[in-house]
Amino acid sequence: MSSATLVKEIPLISSKKGVITVSHLPEAYGIGSESVVSIGISLSGNSGEPTWKAHIPYENLDEVIAAMIESRDKFSK
Repeated sequence: MSSATLVKEIPLISSKKGVITVSHLPEAYGIGSESVVSIGISLSGNSGEPTWKAHIPYENLDEVIAAMIESRDKFSK
């Protein structure tokens, strides 16, 4: 697996030190595999070692973003 390139680090609201990281991860599952967007959550603020992470193929990104916006519009304050 290739190394990730950090795109953005965002403070995690409602936490003391937490961060959300968005990174580009080329060949996420080995040589010749597709690149993904990697979203990490670190409660300790250590963006290099996230507590949770999700890999989203670029081909799914628009639909995932739309679902997140739909969730925000339905459920956020």
